[in-house]
Amino acid sequence: MAIKLINIGFGNIVSAGRIVAIVSPESAPIKRVISEARERGVLIDATYGRRTRAVIVVDSGHIILSAVQPETVKHRLQAKENSFEYKDSE
Repeated sequence: MAIKLINIGFGNIVSAGRIVAIVSPESAPIKRVISEARERGVLIDATYGRRTRAVIVVDSGHIILSAVQPETVKHRLQAKENSFEYKDSE
């Protein structure tokens, strides 16, 4: 079984199969989701202090903040050459 990994900026990588949504952080409901995730301890900030441009929701309930645009993450998700594959030896 191959696991597809996506670069979300600054060398941070997320499993493509776990991504539920990639959204922009500007709307009030998304800001509320980020705030609630921070309170619950399930927020992962992968921005390295830069401006948050994409919010990635994964199936475990974690919220990941990225400094790259949602469109860029989408293109990386679709492009095989920009992803890494890990082959499980099972």
